[in-house]
Amino acid sequence: MFSPKYSITPKLLENIKHVALLAQELNNKRFPTLITLEFERRARELSAYSSTSIEGNPLPLTEVKKILKHTPARIRDTEREVLNYNKALEYLNTRAKSGKLEVKVSLILSIQQMVTDGLIGKYHSGKTRKEPVFVNNPRTRSVAYLPPDVKDVDSLLFDLVEFSARNEKVIDPLIIAGIFHKQFVVIHPFVDGNGRTARLASKALLAKMGLDTFNLFSFENYYNRNVTNYFSKVGLLGNYYDMQESIDFTEWLEYFTDGIVDELLRVKKEIENAVSAEQPRRRPELTILINYVKENGAIDDKEYSKITKRAKSTRALDFKHLVEQGIFERMGKGKNTFYRLKHE
Repeated sequence: MFSPKYSITPKLLENIKHVALLAQELNNKRFPTLITLEFERRARELSAYSSTSIEGNPLPLTEVKKILKHTPARIRDTEREVLNYNKALEYLNTRAKSGKLEVKVSLILSIQQMVTDGLIGKYHSGKTRKEPVFVNNPRTRSVAYLPPDVKDVDSLLFDLVEFSARNEKVIDPLIIAGIFHKQFVVIHPFVDGNGRTARLASKALLAKMGLDTFNLFSFENYYNRNVTNYFSKVGLLGNYYDMQESIDFTEWLEYFTDGIVDELLRVKKEIENAVSAEQPRRRPELTILINYVKENGAIDDKEYSKITKRAKSTRALDFKHLVEQGIFERMGKGKNTFYRLKHE
């Protein structure tokens, strides 16, 4: 049975309290719908960019935004990595909103299959490894870490998932998600996609336990700002079997919660600035339009004309603006054209 070693240090306790206060503050504030949707879109872009960048993807954020807005006709592997990660984000977000998010081994296998789809052989995608792997030092190119043997991978992964489920209402969610993240990397259950899967599964755990990291902020961004520091905190050096009894999660948990505090503070400040900037030029008709679609699922121009006094040409501009912002997507053609929220 997995029984991780860690201490509740003053720093860790302070971070947990800080996250709780920031999350409560953000949840209790009512931000304009347009701004909320804009920040949700930014969070998806930043997460897809940061998590793939950590693994060495060279695409800049500006390029990632373009790819997510318009899928290229011919997709390169670097672009596929980004699209795959975004697809997994959307899938998990939908499951979280529906209340059907259960972090089980089957979900973890599905996540890995999504992030590696079209990038590795099908016999490795969605399946735990059946062969040894080695983690190299990117600078010296020598072996830095030897993960557990193949024969132990499945049982270690099952024990980790069982630990998370068993302690869901016993241990603070931040500690559970943090331990899950590091131990998953330690187990290294897949031939490829371990880091991306670890970060997505950790996000899913947090969302299930009440801290939704899919919508407004991206803790992947914090790791990507100093990748060397992230790898030194989350990884191990040496042979797993020489260290398995002595692994202490305390330093990682402090770092893990530091990242969430940092991201919540950044998003809080940016949203407040956006609200202040939007106040003098806010267009209430856009909020009415978005709220209508949220309540009814979709809208066409005829329906929009019934809830606003705006001219037909102006209504067309409103729809165009929301499509360009990535908030609406246009469906159908001609008289059958209608609009719905994107990523719903």
